[in-house]
Amino acid sequence: MFDKIRNWRVRRIVARHPIPDGLWQNALQHCLPARRLGASDQATLRVLATLFLDRKSLEPVKGVELDDADRVLLATHACMPILKLGIDWYDGWRSVIVYPDAFIPRRQQVDAAGVVHQTNTPLAGEAWGRGPVILSWADVLEAGKKPGHNVVIHEMAHKLDMLNGDTNGFPPLHRRMDRREWWRIFSSTWDRLKEDQRNGIELPIDPYALENPAEFFAVVSELFFEAPATLHQHLPAIYQQLTQFYRQHPL
Repeated sequence: MFDKIRNWRVRRIVARHPIPDGLWQNALQHCLPARRLGASDQATLRVLATLFLDRKSLEPVKGVELDDADRVLLATHACMPILKLGIDWYDGWRSVIVYPDAFIPRRQQVDAAGVVHQTNTPLAGEAWGRGPVILSWADVLEAGKKPGHNVVIHEMAHKLDMLNGDTNGFPPLHRRMDRREWWRIFSSTWDRLKEDQRNGIELPIDPYALENPAEFFAVVSELFFEAPATLHQHLPAIYQQLTQFYRQHPL
């Protein structure tokens, strides 16, 4: 009964707030991972984008103005990771705050000596536990222009990672996935890439991935959707694990 009620609500939302064809074609033109999909998956993504816009509050700040095409494009990027998972994987939070450009959150850090430092690192995106996703609109528009980079997918990967409580590069795996195998592959790949970095060997992924395991998962997720052939060529075991988690085969 619950599934019937939920499906009825979904159909009602899609019927009342359909994404016009022109806006959808514009989103496909500017979202490479979506453009690669077959017609059936594109139709599913369109429904998910409609539900995303219904459930989430897109909140431009600092002079940003988002028109309908911008909102549909952002939702399309955001829903690529959940194409085979469903909109419920984004439950528990509501806001997407959009800055015009990189933003600098004001934070304090205490070092080992007890000295308080103010951090001032510019960010293109950020995801907060059960709080908002924060994005730089300038970086959203760069998706696909620099191979393998997509700030929206990056931050949504963090949101999925957070579903089991910790942001640690270990999202809640599906029933038939082997947790030990995931941990072995991700940790051994991480160690090998860190060693390559120390030895001055050029990395096949953005070095930012080696900041911590959470960033590693988010960066390889970007590659999985934006440049799957690159990820498959250089980190095939990671690629295979992500095909199981996202239930997608982008190659």
